[in-house]
Amino acid sequence: MPANDSQDVSVQHAAQHGKTLGLGNELSDMLKVGTKDSHTLAENTHFVKEFLQGRIRRDLFEHMTVALYHVYTALEEEMERNKGHVAFAPLHFPLELSRKAALEKDLHFFYGPQWQKKAARSDAVDRYVERIRWIGEHEPELLVAHAYTRYMGDLSGGQVLKKVAQRALHLPASGEGLEFYTFDNVTNAGKFKQLYRSRMNSLELDAKTMGRVVEEANRAFRMNMEVFKELDAIRELTPDEKKSGPSNAAPPLLNGMCSFHKEATQAPGVSLLSRGNVVAAIACAVAVAVVCIQFLM
Repeated sequence: MPANDSQDVSVQHAAQHGKTLGLGNELSDMLKVGTKDSHTLAENTHFVKEFLQGRIRRDLFEHMTVALYHVYTALEEEMERNKGHVAFAPLHFPLELSRKAALEKDLHFFYGPQWQKKAARSDAVDRYVERIRWIGEHEPELLVAHAYTRYMGDLSGGQVLKKVAQRALHLPASGEGLEFYTFDNVTNAGKFKQLYRSRMNSLELDAKTMGRVVEEANRAFRMNMEVFKELDAIRELTPDEKKSGPSNAAPPLLNGMCSFHKEATQAPGVSLLSRGNVVAAIACAVAVAVVCIQFLM
């Protein structure tokens, strides 16, 4: 698989725009500026907007959990493979961040003990996983792009997303089915994100490699959006909006901006949730997280 294709974001423009904003040339600054357009696109996908309004069906949530399982399995196995690589080692936090085991518990809750037989990879997830595998084997210096888009989004909006899904899908208050969104070994998300950004900025990458990391982060967002499109296709094939509705709606998006984008590099101690920017946090947790993406990010 080729390492580069046509990009939606100009890295040179990102660097110049960063200077205009008074940002430095640190990797976190470049990612903040260089993925801004991708954040906007991801948060405005139909699937994400429906989810943020509390209109998420259980079957779609289950499919999303399957997708997350495959993505995180690939990502965490490649991070483990490259835990000693100079361009990634400082970002290896398996105890604090690993999601595979939590997702297995969620899938067991939704599908039962035979969940593995029902957790097939879709076409979009297949492409996403293959890209992560290729990066892990051939260009591990780009793994930071996938880790950044996934884990920072999860930590920024995970708890809010958990509450929205729990309410909309009537899931148990005990947290079953939502283990993915609970980071038992991260006691203070804000401080941990500060540490993660610091470690990310400490990576000894030249300007060209940092530009490639930004390109790869944008690719990760596009792959998450492809997964969202597949989930929307499932919704269209099996229309049923009665399982959740507008009564669970979230407040409107603030200023049309993705707040995970701000959160990823904002000053220490400023809590995303304390500022009330919950909607964009959810979007990024979903996406990519996955799932903004932030599925996703």
